[in-house]
Amino acid sequence: MNQLNYHHLRYFHAIVREGTLTRAAERLHVSQSALSIQLKKLEESLGCALFDRQHKSLSLTEEGRMVLNYAETIFKTGEEMLATLQNRSGRYRNVLRVGAVSTLSKNFQMSFLREALDDIEVGVIIHSSSIRELYGQLRSHTLDLVLSNSPVPRDNERLLRSQLLDDQAVSLIGHKHFKKRRAFRFPEDLRDIPMVLPSMESNIRARFDLLMEKAGIAPLIAAEADDMAMLRLIARETEVIALVPPVVVQDELKSGELVELYQIPDIHETFYAVTVARRYPNPYLKKLLKDTSD
Repeated sequence: MNQLNYHHLRYFHAIVREGTLTRAAERLHVSQSALSIQLKKLEESLGCALFDRQHKSLSLTEEGRMVLNYAETIFKTGEEMLATLQNRSGRYRNVLRVGAVSTLSKNFQMSFLREALDDIEVGVIIHSSSIRELYGQLRSHTLDLVLSNSPVPRDNERLLRSQLLDDQAVSLIGHKHFKKRRAFRFPEDLRDIPMVLPSMESNIRARFDLLMEKAGIAPLIAAEADDMAMLRLIARETEVIALVPPVVVQDELKSGELVELYQIPDIHETFYAVTVARRYPNPYLKKLLKDTSD
């Protein structure tokens, strides 16, 4: 039976972190050819390829992703052992890698990941980017999960899977000064009050524009933003009406700094978890998604 060479595992970990054999060899102070030989020995002992050699870039195979997870767990456990012996607190034995569309509500992310963030046995890494980049990282096994406002397009359904996490109403939110005025009339008042809206790429915006067109109203658009955090800031700092899911501004609504003027029954924001089929799925991810579907 082959025994694991932990030096080989450390070399593999360095290659992944540095991104190339050349940089990893420089960091480890060994030749590139020697490092390549050590990597080959590790793959032979494990009985699987750790990198996809059909591409010029170092792209991990699914087995490579799993080995990296175990390697990081092993190294973190060693750090925890040293910390414990030196009377320092150690934590985080498992890692959950989450990708989030850059426009996704930060409040929703916090709510969904709360249990994982509070679990001292799990380290959560959150990366925000475009949906195309996140899907690519999901396929290459550098992410366990992608959080998005949209399900997977049909042309990707065979590779990726969508699970609906939540479906929330969308409201018109305004500064607390609006509460002192007469009752808000929807949609008539939108002719005269400036608005901040999600950008044209947003599903919310598309449905809102269609609703306004049917009502024969051209709203006063003061600003557009594709970032929910920016919509939240503009709504809080100016006297405009913002079109957002209440979860985006939940703290301001609770404090009374902002008020909900009208909940639009025909517009909803959806939140999806996107995963890829794996032979070795992250065990914590299964628990996280099972909890949301109960």
